[in-house]
Amino acid sequence: MISTTLTLIILYLIFRYIVSWIEYYNSIDDRLQKSVWRYSYDYPVVGKRDISDLDDINFVRLRRFRNLIITLMYLVVFTFFVVLMSFTSHLLLLILN
Repeated sequence: MISTTLTLIILYLIFRYIVSWIEYYNSIDDRLQKSVWRYSYDYPVVGKRDISDLDDINFVRLRRFRNLIITLMYLVVFTFFVVLMSFTSHLLLLILN
C-alpha cells in the first residue's frame, strides 16, 4: 500500500511536469491549440487546409512533437488509473479485514 501511494505521487508529479511542457509548447506558436488534452490535426480535415511539411517545417515539427508529448500524458493518465484501482482494492481489503 505504501508503494502504490508512492507510485501515485510520482505519477502525479510526472503528469504535472508533462502538462507544463504542453503549456510551454502551446505558448511558443499562436497557431497551436491552447487545449492540453487535444491533438492538433496532421491529416486533412474537410473544410480546413492543413499545413504540410513543405509549407512550414518548423511549425509542423513543433506540432508533431507536442502531439507526442500529449501521447505520453495519456499514457501517464492510464497508468495512474491502473495504479489507483490497485490502491483502492488494497484499501478495501484493509478496511474489510
